[in-house]
Order: sequence, then structure tokens, then C-alpha cells
Amino acid sequence: MKMDELGKKLYDVLGGRENILQAYNCMTRLRVQLNKKDTALLEAVKQVPGVMGIHDTEEELQIILGPGTATQVTTVLNELLEKTPAKPKIGDGRELHQQIREKNATPGKLLLKKIAGIFIPLIPAFIACGLLTGILGVSAKIWPEITASPTWQLLAVAGNAVFWGMNLFVGYNAAKVFGGTPILGGALAALISHPGLANVVFDGSKLVPGRGGVIAVILVAFLASWLEKRLHKLIPTVFDLFLTPLLTFLLAGVAAIFVLQPLGGAISSAIGAAATGAVGSGGAAVGFVLGGMWLPMVMMGIHQALTPIHADLISQFGVTILLPILAMAGAGQVGAAIAVYVKSKNKFLKKTVASALPVGLMGVGEPLIYGVTLPLGRPFIGACIGGAFGGAVQAHFMVGASAMGISGLPLAGTTNNIPIYLLGVLVAYIAGFIATYLLGFDDPAEERKS
Repeated sequence: MKMDELGKKLYDVLGGRENILQAYNCMTRLRVQLNKKDTALLEAVKQVPGVMGIHDTEEELQIILGPGTATQVTTVLNELLEKTPAKPKIGDGRELHQQIREKNATPGKLLLKKIAGIFIPLIPAFIACGLLTGILGVSAKIWPEITASPTWQLLAVAGNAVFWGMNLFVGYNAAKVFGGTPILGGALAALISHPGLANVVFDGSKLVPGRGGVIAVILVAFLASWLEKRLHKLIPTVFDLFLTPLLTFLLAGVAAIFVLQPLGGAISSAIGAAATGAVGSGGAAVGFVLGGMWLPMVMMGIHQALTPIHADLISQFGVTILLPILAMAGAGQVGAAIAVYVKSKNKFLKKTVASALPVGLMGVGEPLIYGVTLPLGRPFIGACIGGAFGGAVQAHFMVGASAMGISGLPLAGTTNNIPIYLLGVLVAYIAGFIATYLLGFDDPAEERKS
């Protein structure tokens, strides 16, 4: 049985997209996590031609296929899973949110979502290291002599850890997202970041370690994943285990050094120059536009394009000047929601605002967006106005943040100017409140009991 046929047969026997949660492999086994599995399913898997045996654990079902075959069948299975998205489960009342997500599921936006997915697993580390770096920066300004302390120096190294290893983490995650072998993506990222490249000279020019930053890493991980999938189909199964990773690494590595790294470097430099130049020259006006447009961009699903840009700016300059500006949209949302709470006589709506405000202050805006401002209409515009004024403050003072994935008040600790950041947050609260109060809204009738 051909690999495509075996993968399709196992996909059907295992219950398809509705039953398969995750599929991955080791050298000889396809490993799947399932919603449900019973004796009949296990027996059916055993009867599939090409299956050498199974091993059922509590966490996963391991299907023994042999070296090479396991990798190729897993690739087929994951391609089928991607082509057949799971049916959405709406259990938290956010039907509006789900409708918007489905409307935004265009190929371009799905690609942006994939790219964002490369960085999402890194967010906890960005938060930890960013906050630690912010705290150390504040302490050094208050007590300059503390920087001579070995403890402070050790913590400074710890705060820089995720940024020092960012390329490796991005390479690993990117290969995983693009359907390749994660460790090959990590190894290729290590190759183009290796300090030993500085000792290699081609045509009179030294190679530059880390050139192109995360942009170059994403490009090479995509190429490697594409090559690996095709090599799995071209190389005979008996040689697949050895030749595919070797050829993938060598071919993608050569392309990375001589093509993708310079290309990534040019893109990265252009992004950095455009972002810093726009905010630096446009100042408050640029911040006003960006802060005001961010919520609509989130609604259209194009906000995820900024994730790699934040990471690249942090890699180049140590901070991203865009995040504090864009975070003001959430602050404007808080101000708008408070205005709704003050003006509304609907008890259920007031309770909804009261329950969503605490997380809104912490930078989690979805409950306020989809539960309050967007359904009411004009308060959403008020929130955008609040974000615009707050963004103008952040851009005027060029406030930067050394972390990603957080917003609201928690982001303050990662910024290079905490007082000004908090001033911008306060301005966004006030502007969002005033705009929403003046714009007004149609107070819904009391249809539901709180």
C-alpha cells in the first residue's frame, strides 16, 4: 500500500478530524492522541495493511509502521487534518467572535495565523524575561551601584536568555508549524546564528552570524520543511531515515547562508527602519492612527502580521516601539466599557461589564470587545478613539517594550519609560470614556436576568 493510501486509510479508521486530536511520530511509530478509542477501533487499526502492530497507552495510541514509513504516513495524516478543520465548539456564548473568525479564514489570514503560531509558544518566556529585564532596569536607575552585584549580573543574563536563544526557538517552532521536523528547523537556525560564521570568508567577505534575525530563520525553516516533505516522497523508504534529514539540512543550509540570510537581513533592516522612522518622524500623529486602527485590524484578522515584527524589533533594538502604541486600544476599550457601565440601566449588561473589566485592565480585551462594545456599536468607536489618544502619547515619547504577549497594566513593567506608559494608559481610559459617553448607545431592554 502506498504512503498516501495508508495515511488516508488510517485517517478514516481513526475517526477523521472529529476524533484525531494530534498526530506525530518517532522513528518507527505513528503516535496519535484521540478523543475516543475502544476495542473495535484498535482491532480495525491492526487490520490495516502496513500496520505492524499497536501499543495503546493512556495518553496516546502508538501505531508501529517502521522507519521512514512512520514519518511519511504522519505527514499525510497531518495534511488531511489541516484540510478538514474541526467543527467549532461554542460553549462560552461568544457567537459573534466565532462568526468573525470564520469570516476571516482567508488563505492570507490563515498564513498570518500560522506565522503568529510560531511565536505564541514563546510568549511565556518573553513575559518572564521582559518583566525581569524591566525590573532590573528600574532598579539600576534607582541604585546605579547595584549593577556591580554578581546577583544583579546573573539576573541580567537570565533576563536576556530568551532573546539570546530566540533564533533557535523560532526555528524549532517554525519547522513544526510548517510541517517539517522541528529539530532540523532549530539546527538550521543554530547554523545561521553560530558565532563561528564570523571566521568564514567567501569572496573576501566574512559571513555574519545571526544576520536577518527571525525573518531569515522563518524563511529557512519554511524551505527546509518544503524540501523535507518532497524528499520523503522521492527517497526510497529504506534510505529515508538517513538521507532525508541529511539532504534537508545541507540543501536548506546552503540556501540559508547564501540566499535567505541576506534576503532576511534586507527585510529585517527595512522593517526596523520603517517602524522606527515612521514613529520617529510622525510622532503623535502616527501613534494616533495606529492606536485608533488596532481594534479594527484585530477584527479583520490582520493583526497577527505584527507578531514577527515585534520579535524582530526586540531582536534588533531590545524593545518594540509598536507594542505600547497598539496596547492603548485595549486601554481605550476599558474606558469605553466604564462609560457603558455608568450610562446603562440594564442590569445584565452592567454585570457583564463588571465581570470583564478586571481582565480588561490586565490586557485581556476579548470579553469587553465581544460582550460589550462591539455588540453595542458606538462604544466600539469610542474605544478606538481612546486607543488613538493613548497611542499618540506612546509614540510621541517613543516608549518601547521588551516583551510580547502582554498588554494593559502588566506591560508597564517591561517598558523603558514606565511613568509615560502609564500616562498613556490613563489618557486612553479617559478619552475612551468621554468619547463613548458622548456618542451614546442604544441601551438594550432588560431581557435576561443577571
